[in-house]
Amino acid sequence: MFDRRHLGYLNFIEKFHCTYCEYGNGLMGYMAEILARTEQYFCPIKHAHKILGMHGRYHRFLDYGEADAYEAKLEEFRVALGKVK
Repeated sequence: MFDRRHLGYLNFIEKFHCTYCEYGNGLMGYMAEILARTEQYFCPIKHAHKILGMHGRYHRFLDYGEADAYEAKLEEFRVALGKVK
């Protein structure tokens, strides 16, 4: 979202800094979503230890060591990705 540059109380340099940060945060958010979907497609398995700050898809992943019907569940994750809009 590029909306801070419309704030009248910011000078040119402050608006530039806001635009830079908005772009950087947007780019990182975009990359994080791509990586989250890639992880869901190839390896939807939770880590053995608790991880801080994981993406929103992580909580639905298979538990570490959950081998029962892994292949079928993996296919379910891949099909679910195809339905995301």
